[in-house]
Amino acid sequence: MFTLLAGELEFTFRGETTTVRAGWSVNIPANAPHVFKNTSGSTVHMLCMCTPAGQNEFFVEVGDSLESRTSPLPKLDKAGMEERMKRAKVLAPKYHTELLKP
Repeated sequence: MFTLLAGELEFTFRGETTTVRAGWSVNIPANAPHVFKNTSGSTVHMLCMCTPAGQNEFFVEVGDSLESRTSPLPKLDKAGMEERMKRAKVLAPKYHTELLKP
């Protein structure tokens, strides 16, 4: 389940793309292909709840730890983004995750 706390995302599930805004939730069944993308140009805050537990560790390993929820986000250049995707692809099987091409 994804709940958008702030901002706006394009969310695609079962071939349908919807603009999701703060306060909305999207429920995705286990193992169902989906994608979300920030096309707004603004910062987005989202709560992701996964069952069974453990998927959160994937995000911890792929992402950057911040001091607090109000800390500035890391600035990634193209090489940084490529490194992040490479790390995600390597870790995906460990977390029973499949990364799909857009």
